[in-house]
Amino acid sequence: MKALVIATFALLGSGSICAAEVDQNLIKQGEYLARAGDCVACHTAKDGKPFAGGLPMETPIGTIYSTNITPDKTGLGDYSFEDFDKAVRHGVAKNGSTLYPAMPYPSYASVNQTDMQALYAYFMHGVAPVAQENKTSDIPWPLSMRWPLMGWRWLFAPAVADYQAAPGADAVVSRGAYLVEGLGHCGACHTPRALTMQEKSLNASEGSTFLSGSAPLEGWIAKSLRGDHKTGRSDRSAVFGGMSDVVTHSMQYMTDADLTAIARYLKSLPANDPNDQPHQYDKQVAQALWKGDDSKPGASVYIDNCAACHRTDGHGYTRVFPALAGNPVLQSEDATSLIHIVLKGGTLPATHTAPSTFTMPGFAWRLSDQEVAEVVTFIRTSWGNKGSIVKPGEVAELRKDDMKTTSSDDLGQLTQHN
Repeated sequence: MKALVIATFALLGSGSICAAEVDQNLIKQGEYLARAGDCVACHTAKDGKPFAGGLPMETPIGTIYSTNITPDKTGLGDYSFEDFDKAVRHGVAKNGSTLYPAMPYPSYASVNQTDMQALYAYFMHGVAPVAQENKTSDIPWPLSMRWPLMGWRWLFAPAVADYQAAPGADAVVSRGAYLVEGLGHCGACHTPRALTMQEKSLNASEGSTFLSGSAPLEGWIAKSLRGDHKTGRSDRSAVFGGMSDVVTHSMQYMTDADLTAIARYLKSLPANDPNDQPHQYDKQVAQALWKGDDSKPGASVYIDNCAACHRTDGHGYTRVFPALAGNPVLQSEDATSLIHIVLKGGTLPATHTAPSTFTMPGFAWRLSDQEVAEVVTFIRTSWGNKGSIVKPGEVAELRKDDMKTTSSDDLGQLTQHN
């Protein structure tokens, strides 16, 4: 009898240990999924504690502040799994109000419930609680009223349903589709929006606008991710703007299998422009600069400020200073991203596979609107690039917008020199 009791307690103890191991595995899986969803980037303010919220996000209707999603009572502390699921996939807060679609619940609607369980386990047991009340969004009345959002959600948010791969679909491509369309919510930035602010398509089956590039958002253009000729670093380009946070906080931690799946899925999307042609390098500008001919407008500004890193031939230095010749960011009609980076600069973030950080300084303090317009036009029309001409007024407008959203410590960098 004694032996039976001991054996019973041993089995119960073993079961408890296994349950704990399963819970830890679930938390670890949730942490990975939170990385894939890049939750920390939006829900962490500058110099703030992880997931405590307070990050300002500029939208066409005003400034929205991200919320506290730590397990403190000021965050998700009293959320059940059902509450959590309603917020993330349905866009409905615990109090029943509809969330602003800055929270990409239309994309999260396809996240599998098993992954939702893992995410809930992570946020409730793997994240440190932070006592921090949520900030009130700075949106003018009547746009600040929540009840119209319910109508928006009914009209534009899809039905919540676990992602289902198409019959016979390639398993790797399907995994990529699940990550891109769902947790990754890539379309939230890279898909154009209608006047009513919904994404024009939420997945590839809804049309060719999906991931075809967006209008300017906080001073940056999210370019097309489709199959038109176009890791955080490549031979021609480099990550910048909001995508730097995605690489830093999210994608560098994803498995090679998932990164491959994402790449294969994106490569499966056909080009929007059937007449799109690969970049053809033109050496005339490089030869002129080599001979000391800087008569082309913007050429002398380029030589003085840009050529040391990006070279007179526009090729840059592979995976250090990005090439400007053939860079897909420079071929678009809208030059917002290039103007923005010339004014404010940017940093190529370090990752665990590329640990060096490279920073381009901002030139707003040094260059006038006319000079910025000329050098940006020079870059967009040299070495075979097909970008359009930029006017000083475009620079002035973006400089003014940058000053509205820049801290006082950086205002000196944005002082206009005309």
